[in-house]
Amino acid sequence: PGRNESVYYFDIELALHRTDGWLREFNAAHPGVQADVFHLALWGIRECMVRYPTMNRFVAGGRLYQRREIVFSFAVKQRLQEGSPFAVVKRAFPVDESFVDLVRGVQDQTRADRFGGPQRTDKELALLMKMPGTVRRLAMGGVKVADRFGMLPRFFIDSDPMFASAFVAHMASFGMPAGYHHLYEYGTTGIFCVLGRPVNEPGSPTSGPERRRVMKVTYSFDERTEDGFTAWRSIQ
Repeated sequence: PGRNESVYYFDIELALHRTDGWLREFNAAHPGVQADVFHLALWGIRECMVRYPTMNRFVAGGRLYQRREIVFSFAVKQRLQEGSPFAVVKRAFPVDESFVDLVRGVQDQTRADRFGGPQRTDKELALLMKMPGTVRRLAMGGVKVADRFGMLPRFFIDSDPMFASAFVAHMASFGMPAGYHHLYEYGTTGIFCVLGRPVNEPGSPTSGPERRRVMKVTYSFDERTEDGFTAWRSIQ
């Protein structure tokens, strides 16, 4: 019945030598759009769900649903220092969007959500926290029941980052390695992808075109939505 009762953890190590070379060429050709491994990961996960649509499903109310669009959420620090709050970005990724447009769109929305003041979800949570504890528990209990039976209205879930095709955590932006993230019982996000800090291969130069890096990527996957073989093929 629960997402974490059905979670499968998986990791893979990716060599970045050709990736780094491709990004250098792309960024040289597009001086106003500086892409990195995170943008390529978002592109790759979107392409995975285009090729394997059943990876873009979710469970609600004891039923299996196919999503109509590809939507990712990801968290960014407002400032890279301890105690600084996170801004959680949620964005739709059209299947025909080019890579350069994807990079521009992610950068623009990240900038707006990071520096544009509190978002709708932040305001709702701030209002909720002003209420007495009993009222908060009743309100959250009602939301959880409606969520479990798939009864939350569209306007409620459109801005909520926990209703997404996947949540992508870019730990490299914080200088952290990849860990295995839990899935949330709230919402419909059944895939959590964590990108770890790239590290140099032993004996590799620390910079330049000859540098050889590897990056660990971990996945937490709600296996109620698709079988393990299809999930593995999509990761490949």
